[in-house]
Amino acid sequence: MFPEVFQHLHLMAVDPSDLALTKIERNIERDRSDVRYLARTIPFDLDLLRDRYQRVLRPYLDNPKVEDLTLKLWIEAIEK
Repeated sequence: MFPEVFQHLHLMAVDPSDLALTKIERNIERDRSDVRYLARTIPFDLDLLRDRYQRVLRPYLDNPKVEDLTLKLWIEAIEK
């Protein structure tokens, strides 16, 4: 459109695994549906999802055992 006008503009997008993890605490039906949709549309790297959960998110959760179970159930649903 305008050559060199936007030379400092950087577009970024959230990784699908990170987007899914933003929904793990609330875990209502809409969130589960969103995660299933993401998994069908953009193939998840489940190892990356587990790793990001363990390293990045889990240390900050109030009740990580509940979210551990949620993640396990989500991964089982994605693998089916």
